[in-house]
Formats: sequence, structure tokens, C-alpha cells
Amino acid sequence: MGIDRFEDLRSWQEARKLTRLIYSLTKKPDFRKDYNLRNQSQAAAVSSMGNIAEAHGRFSFEEKRKFYEVSHGSVEETQSHLYVALDQDYISKEEFQEAYDCADVVGRLVKGSIDNLTKQINSRRPDRGKGR
Repeated sequence: MGIDRFEDLRSWQEARKLTRLIYSLTKKPDFRKDYNLRNQSQAAAVSSMGNIAEAHGRFSFEEKRKFYEVSHGSVEETQSHLYVALDQDYISKEEFQEAYDCADVVGRLVKGSIDNLTKQINSRRPDRGKGR
């Protein structure tokens, strides 16, 4: 049984949780005042979620992998921004850990998709597409 909708993907579901969490954290008074960090943190989380959906909508393994790779980078960007928020005392250590761990789940799921797609791409016969 295949997955018909991107909403059915566990990676997208977890990325949605991460995005909700980041938006919640960026509403905290001190975090909210740091416009650049707030906007970048939100954008990175949204990017991770959006690129998973975009990957689902693509038809070639190579295209799908490209969007999962962007999503993975956005997850790591989100984690990096969390360090800045922690270092500036915008969030507590507990909030940092919760968000970081949530991002880690997304990252592992996305990496699994990248690895699977890479195997699919590499398993193609070299003579495929050269006539019969």
C-alpha cells in the first residue's frame, strides 16, 4: 500500500510538530523581539516541512532526493538556530532539548528517505533506457 498524500508521511507529520514547536518558542517575548533569528528559525522549520511535501509531489527519484536533501539541511539549520536562542537565554535548556530532539527525529526520517532513494537510484541497471 503506497502513500497517496504527503500528510500521510511520518516525516511530514513530525516536521509539522517541529514547526508548531518553533512557532510556539518564537512567540516568547525575548525571542519575538529578535526579528532576524525569529524569522530565520520559522523559515527553516517551514522549509523542512514544505520540502518533504514537495518531494512527495515529484516523480523521479533524483528530484525527490533533491527536495529531501534541502529538507534535511533545513532541519539542521533549525537546530543551529536553537543554539543561538539558548545562548541568548530566549529559551530554557528544557525547551531547547525538546525542540532539538524533535528536529532530530525529523532529520533521521528524512535521512532514511534520502538513503532509500539513493539505493533506488543506484540499483538501476546501467543499460536501462538504451533500447531493448
